[in-house]
Amino acid sequence: MGATDVRETVYRPEHPVSLRHVLGPLVRGAADPTHRWEGAALWRTVLTPDGPATLHLAVSGAAVHATAWGPGAERAIAGVPELCGAGDDWDGLDVSDRPFLAEARRRVPGLRLTRTNAVFEALVAGILEQKVTGLEARRAWRWLVTAYGAVAPGPAPEGMRVIPAPEVWRRIPSWDWHRAGVGPNRSETAVRAATVASSLERTLELGRGGEEVARRLRSLPGIGVWTAAETTQRAHGDPDSPSVGDYHLASLVGWALVGAPVDDDGMLELLAPYAGHRHRVVRLIEASGFRKPAFGPRMTVQDHRRH
Repeated sequence: MGATDVRETVYRPEHPVSLRHVLGPLVRGAADPTHRWEGAALWRTVLTPDGPATLHLAVSGAAVHATAWGPGAERAIAGVPELCGAGDDWDGLDVSDRPFLAEARRRVPGLRLTRTNAVFEALVAGILEQKVTGLEARRAWRWLVTAYGAVAPGPAPEGMRVIPAPEVWRRIPSWDWHRAGVGPNRSETAVRAATVASSLERTLELGRGGEEVARRLRSLPGIGVWTAAETTQRAHGDPDSPSVGDYHLASLVGWALVGAPVDDDGMLELLAPYAGHRHRVVRLIEASGFRKPAFGPRMTVQDHRRH
């Protein structure tokens, strides 16, 4: 296939699909060069084993219309069902004991967990988010992908790029990591991840996350509980991997479920009745639009997320 090759499909899921709710966690800010919203439709670039691709997704009625361009277009199209939540089974989740969660589930029937099947993409983005504010992480992602990523194939909006291949990440010089605002700890971890990228992708064969997938990711120096969870949530479609160590999440879960902030241990205790679905419950809270109370002026966060 060449750069101008085009593939199309119409995916008709058995459940409603809200692209904003399903794919929102993939978008790293409004200026993410790998994603662009146009109304309710989404442009996404992907790096497949066959090469780069640009994917356009739009919902019409009960169907998702997908078009892809580039050498990786065929693989991108083949991944559309799982990208849009196919295989994510919510039937075993009972939230009837929590009216807030029951109402959230009723209000967002189009929520499913995505499975991108792109482990390195999710992992390197998570690495850039370690121990910094979201603003700093998004800036670093935007700078590095724009500087080193290929121009998106096909009619993608101007400025869109494809995530650099692992071998490109390994060659980024120290001064460009510095220009992107990425310190040595994170840059060295990203390079280590790029060096073993092919083995990272093989964790997809183990299913939708779980202890063994997390163990393999965390065997890489610099990858901790938080980064592994953020990766498996997106790449594997992991339904049971809450982001322990997140600066904001435990407090959000506490306010939503018991009306008071809790720490990580408290969050895990609140989520324990939903074992097997803990990340689904977190996504329900996030998709509901619930916001925890704001107290006083915002501070500059020095340790936003632990690795």
